[in-house]
Amino acid sequence: MTTRTLTSLLLAAALGFHATRLAAAEPDTLPTVTVTDTDSDTILSPDTLVGPYNQPEWTEHRRFSATRVYIQQEPGEIGVEQWWRARSYDNAGPSHRFMEEVEVGLPYRMQLDLYYNWVNEAHISRFDEFSVELRYAFADWGVIPFNPTLYFEYAFVNGTYGGDTAETKILFGDTLGKNWQWGLNLIFESEVSHELSKEFAVSYGLSRSFSPSFSAGVEMQWVDVTTSSTRAHPEIQFEVGPSIQWRISKNTHLDLVCLFGTTNQGPRTESFLVFGWDFGGGTGQPKAPDRYAPVSGTRL
Repeated sequence: MTTRTLTSLLLAAALGFHATRLAAAEPDTLPTVTVTDTDSDTILSPDTLVGPYNQPEWTEHRRFSATRVYIQQEPGEIGVEQWWRARSYDNAGPSHRFMEEVEVGLPYRMQLDLYYNWVNEAHISRFDEFSVELRYAFADWGVIPFNPTLYFEYAFVNGTYGGDTAETKILFGDTLGKNWQWGLNLIFESEVSHELSKEFAVSYGLSRSFSPSFSAGVEMQWVDVTTSSTRAHPEIQFEVGPSIQWRISKNTHLDLVCLFGTTNQGPRTESFLVFGWDFGGGTGQPKAPDRYAPVSGTRL
């Protein structure tokens, strides 16, 4: 064996030994994997489009106390809300009304709501009414300007204090640029017995989202009430005031609204405190993993 051959073999052995040591010292490293938690409590922007109707997130939760917008619950979804309405008067004691509500999403852009209402006046609590509401949106969000939605409610009233009532509304609402929301309702309510009172009303709400979990705005409502004994002199009410909503979590919201009467008729103040909890379910349609949402939304 020549010296050159021996040298080549020794060099090859040295290189192989060095490569083996490097492989042992530096094992293979797997690619970095980023895991995203799609079930976190992060609250989405209110403008995020979600659900089978491609609607903005803020519409899926009640935002206004006196004004409703579109459909809140997707098909198969359920939500519950607890309301407290307090009224003060110039010439009478305060009145408190409590409402337990269950919201059920139905197919074809429909929603069924059930209410159980009771009141406390002059330190006496009593059953007030049980009501059933159905609403229907004409099209997916954004297809028709202002997203018109029909609303019908029938209330079975405690006969000692009044007659049953039937109420019809047409709901409008939309987004004003980034982080602004509005709603408008045209309302007609008729008592089917007792004094046969009739009520025409217009409600409006405007809100701005300052963060995914907090929004503030203003609400107002104009009401014209007539009864069989006051048709020549209807009762006119106009109330206006601030409202806020706090998104406690992706499934819960808390709304506070305080309206001030500006006429000599009706309450001096009318305040609403609403706590809502939205449950899952639904159609299985792809939707945002986390839910923003807002507060209020029905005239009491």
